[in-house]
Amino acid sequence: MKVKTTALSGVIIFEPDVFGDHRGFFLETFQADRYEQAGIHAAFVQDNLSFSVQHTLRGLHYQITRPQAKLVQVITGEIYDVAVDVRSGSPTFGQWVGVQLSGDNHRQLFIPEGFAHGFCVLSPSAHFMYKCSDYYTPDDEGGVLWSDPEIGIDWPVSAPIISEKDARMAPLNQIAQHRLPAY
Repeated sequence: MKVKTTALSGVIIFEPDVFGDHRGFFLETFQADRYEQAGIHAAFVQDNLSFSVQHTLRGLHYQITRPQAKLVQVITGEIYDVAVDVRSGSPTFGQWVGVQLSGDNHRQLFIPEGFAHGFCVLSPSAHFMYKCSDYYTPDDEGGVLWSDPEIGIDWPVSAPIISEKDARMAPLNQIAQHRLPAY
């Protein structure tokens, strides 16, 4: 497994070893010891799977007092995945990293607690799977407007399909500090 750091401390790209032949391929999607050796000490408690059509943009979501670390990957299709540091007081507050993930490149992205997460679908459809270090708590959910000009995410879609909830999210500079995860 290859481990690649990103511009944001703690956000890590994993490239699992893939063993393929004429029948297909095999790879380990998670083995706790290997991820711990790479600095990931999250105890994952929930797995999620989503299906989305092309140009769908989901996010940017986070939990406030029960932040979730996430290990994300694409099973089929291709997405552009984004992590934004929204931890109040962080030296990289408001900075983002984007990574292309696909069922073909088998990459995984680890997103630490306190980061907002979102993705957009580049292929006709995508199955997206991720592990979470805490349970989803609807009353603890926060979000940032996907098109926040101060964050300046360079999304590869110009007119995404978004939910009403995501369209109503506020820019990061309009979110009260008590509604953000602590650094």
